[in-house]
Amino acid sequence: MALTPQFLCLVLMLASPTLAVDNGLARTPPMGWLSWQRFRCNLDCANDPLNCISERLYKDMADRLAADGYRDAGYVYVNIDDCWAAKQRDPVTLRLVPDPDRFPSGIKALADYVHSKGLKLGIYGDMGTFTCGGYPGSKFTLETDATTFAEWGIDSLKLDGCYSTTTDFTVAYPIMEFYLNKTGRPILYSCSWPAYQQTPDYPRIAEFCNIWRNYADIDDSWDSVKDIIQFYGDNKGNFSAVAGPGNFNDPDMIIIGDKGLSDSQEEVQMALWSIMAAPLYLSNDLRNVSDRARRLIQNKGAIAINQDPLGIMGKRAWQANGIQGWIRPVLPIGSYAVAVLNVNDGGSATPVTISLATFGVTDIGRYNFTEVFTGGFIGLFSTNDQVVIKVDVSSVFFGKYSRIG
Repeated sequence: MALTPQFLCLVLMLASPTLAVDNGLARTPPMGWLSWQRFRCNLDCANDPLNCISERLYKDMADRLAADGYRDAGYVYVNIDDCWAAKQRDPVTLRLVPDPDRFPSGIKALADYVHSKGLKLGIYGDMGTFTCGGYPGSKFTLETDATTFAEWGIDSLKLDGCYSTTTDFTVAYPIMEFYLNKTGRPILYSCSWPAYQQTPDYPRIAEFCNIWRNYADIDDSWDSVKDIIQFYGDNKGNFSAVAGPGNFNDPDMIIIGDKGLSDSQEEVQMALWSIMAAPLYLSNDLRNVSDRARRLIQNKGAIAINQDPLGIMGKRAWQANGIQGWIRPVLPIGSYAVAVLNVNDGGSATPVTISLATFGVTDIGRYNFTEVFTGGFIGLFSTNDQVVIKVDVSSVFFGKYSRIG
């Protein structure tokens, strides 16, 4: 990136704490749909027109979000990922250009369509010279691209970090946030900044980004889900401390409704992503989701935990012999969501004795204890009262202690 006088002036401006991300967005974790895990970079519209990266795919997903209850449950973002653009920018304006064959109507028309459904459109870019898929990056065109996205009616930008340098991460990510805000259009800013660094400066990242990826891409497999949960439980760098309204860690997409997880493993992902205050970005084919998977994705109890206004990220309280205990403070004040996770792949259901005290709660109180997915009442307990639950292999118990006194 050229160190012009204008660039150096902007760097000095961004050093001021008054320019922290202030777009009023992501007061709770954003919810929606994102194409990458399920559809990747499928360009074969001639032979696979229903599944290639095209305006048709995103219109189809917008239709399903609106018609099948997802939008009303809170899933409002339709997010384009990599491979949407033409390989070359406009030679005169240097603006990004959507692929003319796969997006013949243009991105502005697609945004208008998505907005007509009561939804929001997100788009993908890259901080480097190219995107991860080899399409034009934003390294030398940050302001141009921010302006273009705003004029198209974009509501969210995911900015990746391929073909970048360390300077790009620490300087250019904040600069793009500045240009996005300058447009005057509220654009949720999703950064891949910490995912490309060994020791991320999370407080600084949280100043400029609404959400951020900090680990590897999710695969459609139980091993991948377990790996992400372990990383988030380890919480290296204490990234949980900077999560809150306007700023959330992003463990990547929800793969419920795909092919890689069992029914109980899908419940694990829904429960843990809710406990972790994670963005709920589905990456599945909404045209072919089973009724059971759709009910889980739209589960009111789980979504209420995920969208709790306090915005506190849950933490792993303990782990032993393949059993983990997680806890998250939620409303009403003094209440907690808890999850007991069995990540073992063999053996029988494990009885686990829990109380709020076993999760580290020391304040003495009285609580209604319920199971989150069903809303079923378990009992009335004090902080130290114990209850035995059984958690099968590759399964989760998801509960809420609601304080009543």
